[in-house]
Amino acid sequence: MRASPRMSGIAVAGAVVCATIAVWAGHHKQSPEPHAAPSPPQASQPPAARSPAEFVPYVNAWSDSGYDMAAAAARGVKEFTLGFVVAGDGCVPVWDGGTSLDDEALDARVEGARRAGGDVRISFGGAEGTELATVCTDVPELASAYAEVIERYQAHRIDFDLEGEGLADTEAAARRAQALALIQRTHEGLNISFTLPAMPDGLTAESVAQLEAAKQEGVILSTVNIMAMNYSGDHTGDMGDYAVQAATAAQARIREVLGMSDAAAWKVLAVTPMIGVNDVTGETFTLEDASGLARFAADKGIGRLSMWSAERDQPCTPEMTRSATPTAPTAGDAGPETAENVVPNTRCSGVIQRPGAFEAALRG
Repeated sequence: MRASPRMSGIAVAGAVVCATIAVWAGHHKQSPEPHAAPSPPQASQPPAARSPAEFVPYVNAWSDSGYDMAAAAARGVKEFTLGFVVAGDGCVPVWDGGTSLDDEALDARVEGARRAGGDVRISFGGAEGTELATVCTDVPELASAYAEVIERYQAHRIDFDLEGEGLADTEAAARRAQALALIQRTHEGLNISFTLPAMPDGLTAESVAQLEAAKQEGVILSTVNIMAMNYSGDHTGDMGDYAVQAATAAQARIREVLGMSDAAAWKVLAVTPMIGVNDVTGETFTLEDASGLARFAADKGIGRLSMWSAERDQPCTPEMTRSATPTAPTAGDAGPETAENVVPNTRCSGVIQRPGAFEAALRG
């Protein structure tokens, strides 16, 4: 129904009253409130400092390692990568050097670290041994071998140090990935990391293939750890710069292959330099390099820093130089004049340092 176009007398009277009130109000406006004085601009706050990367050094499972994991755990190192489990007789896992999984001295070291608040990540493979997947051709049997080690040490974290001839074995890569997918389903919360070779321009093609094989089988990797070391005789420049370059390029590749955000790819990344004199003659990772890498890692949000190895974080003594087995250096330019021992040594860094100095530098 439409309203009438004509106004009634009451309506007209009402309109007049309203108009009168409006005129009165226009002549009696209150003075506006004075504006409050503007607040002084807030001083800009400096950006919050980023947390340092978690420090997880490699430790040898040798009975005469000499590295005290319990003492390190007490001073704040909460995880150690213990290596290396390799293939013994066929698909039987043993420690590199033939040490049985039943070694009581190693049990005591692991238990001591745990009592002090630390834990171990068991690493399979390494540069010298044979990783189980290269000789175990049956996937369920391979998974059983991995599970045996996990359960023997009640481990929640495992690592695969993939290098040397085994790195290029694509069939072994597929078997390993299938076996890891199996045990990740049967061992809830199992944390798996891959340790892979890298160059200053990033992950090698063989390293990328390992990531792709794991992704194809649905393996969830917590960490992709790059070995920032032993590049070649052509890389005799600043090893700290090389580590930063390698990390930057590797992060981009991880982001692409695993389909991660920028921040997530930095968090998944870990970097492991070989402290001191490297196996390639002319390559030396210094304490200054370690400090620079720690700053870079904190700035980018890198998940972990490590070092090869905890036993080497001390200066060489004449006795060490005479008795310890040196690693075999490869060809390159002459070693730096600052080195105490230009032959890379398994027991000391070969540079002038205090014991534990690389740990302190990498922890930031």
